[in-house]
Amino acid sequence: MTDTEWQAIAPPLPWPTWLDGNGGRPEEYCRRLVIDAICYVADNGNKWRNLPVDYGIHWKTLHATFTRWSRDGFTLALHNDLREKVREAEGRDREPSAAVIDSQSIRAAETVGADSRG
Repeated sequence: MTDTEWQAIAPPLPWPTWLDGNGGRPEEYCRRLVIDAICYVADNGNKWRNLPVDYGIHWKTLHATFTRWSRDGFTLALHNDLREKVREAEGRDREPSAAVIDSQSIRAAETVGADSRG
């Protein structure tokens, strides 16, 4: 991940409460490394267990962090923030006004009867 990419991703990440003096244990791993590892799993379609040991983060720790961030809505917020920035950079509205739905894939499914395929 480049420095520019990290600067775009870092702000919406959850703020560690221990930095505010609210107690708790400091994070053990660099957040940038955690994001890199999550992106590696997503980009390569790997299972969490197949994360290369080069990251130095046990897959269970990485998966727990990703699950917590997802449950708390931070991954969705990150996705939405990045989508809005890209759309604004292209001179478009922040929110999409239309969507494309591929109905052909549904009609061609094996579970659909042959008389209604096509």
